[in-house]
Amino acid sequence: MTVVNPAVIEATAQATTRPASARFRHLFAHRDLLLAWTLRTIRARYKQSVIGGLWAVLQPTASTAIFSLVFTYFVAIDTGNIPYIVFSYVAMVPWTLFTSSIADMVDSLVANMNLVSKIYFPREILPISAMLARLLDFAIALALLILLMVYYRIPFLSFNLLYLPLILGIQIALALGLGFMGAALNVFYRDVKHLIMLGLQIWLYASPIIYPVTKVPAWLRPYYFLNPMSGVIEAYRAILLSQQAPGSYLISAGAISLVVLVIGYYFFKQVEFQFADVV
Repeated sequence: MTVVNPAVIEATAQATTRPASARFRHLFAHRDLLLAWTLRTIRARYKQSVIGGLWAVLQPTASTAIFSLVFTYFVAIDTGNIPYIVFSYVAMVPWTLFTSSIADMVDSLVANMNLVSKIYFPREILPISAMLARLLDFAIALALLILLMVYYRIPFLSFNLLYLPLILGIQIALALGLGFMGAALNVFYRDVKHLIMLGLQIWLYASPIIYPVTKVPAWLRPYYFLNPMSGVIEAYRAILLSQQAPGSYLISAGAISLVVLVIGYYFFKQVEFQFADVV
């Protein structure tokens, strides 16, 4: 049984009462710990892995291969002059980042409860580092995407690539907001992780991953883009496949993601002082 250090509970309770600006300064002061924990997470993931970084592309590649087989030879989906394998892989790369980072964030506190109960540090470091560690997988998968586009002779170099950091930032904000809420709730209710993973599976079909947005009825699209991942994925396709600037859907995706991030972080900090008690 894990012994909880009373000083940890007191320090965490005091941190909860700090104003937002003080919380951010406190988190920034622990940036070295955040970096160290991120690198530790990456090393632990690949330390005893046979194929190492190839795992980063295995999941999106396998899903893309299945989708391409089904929606090319059995139920054909018109993707214009873009091969379906490229069309779907462009969406699967950010989607895999989204789902895998949320899964890691949700489990980040429970997997390190011994540490949480013994010493004090900003608890949000654990889910944030889980998110950051997945960016390496994203970079590897993105490199394979570039190779695919070169192979199929699809041009992708344009000034619209400057939107890439913005799109990725919006996606990270959304994932962090959901990850903060999921990580906190998973401490108290361990079946939350399974519920979130089920929700992500359903969410995939509510996003334009295996089909183009043009398949969504015009009257439904304003509501459809209330799903921020719809705007994010469509933005990736716009800048990479069409060499176009993202539409107004990215604005709504950014606004919703920011709201989710603020709510998720606020909830996380409000219940943070209880984490060490739940062992």
